[in-house]
Amino acid sequence: MRKKNAKKRYILPDPKYQDILVTRFVNNLMKAGKKNLAYALFYDTIDVVTEKTGDQGLAVWKKALQNTTPAVEVKRRRMGGTTLQVPVEVRPDRKLSLSIKWLIGQARLRNEKSMKEKLVHEIIAAAQGEGRAVKKKTEIHKMAESNKAFSHLSI
Repeated sequence: MRKKNAKKRYILPDPKYQDILVTRFVNNLMKAGKKNLAYALFYDTIDVVTEKTGDQGLAVWKKALQNTTPAVEVKRRRMGGTTLQVPVEVRPDRKLSLSIKWLIGQARLRNEKSMKEKLVHEIIAAAQGEGRAVKKKTEIHKMAESNKAFSHLSI
């Protein structure tokens, strides 16, 4: 086991919007260390979202993130011979990282041609409370609700 807790690493805000949240999203979007490509993809996506919705693209994206952010999740706990799924409240930092991962992951699974189109459609759908990422959040909430009887067990 570790002697000390690892220090929290702070990341710099992105060059265009000066927002740390954008940098976190781009870091998750990035593949094989191609950060400039990920930034270009994100900025193009936000521009297309602005054109399609008529609203501020960054605000639509933040609304999409907010709609995919979970409040509770289930963790496995072994009791006797059975494995129980215990509902647990999600830490604020983990909430954000889960919503980012779900939004990007579900966008990658879409059937559009380019990643930009996939991301645009998933962001717009999530901002409206639809889409696969929001569906994933509701599934996890339902699972936690159905296992509410085990909420007294601590992890």
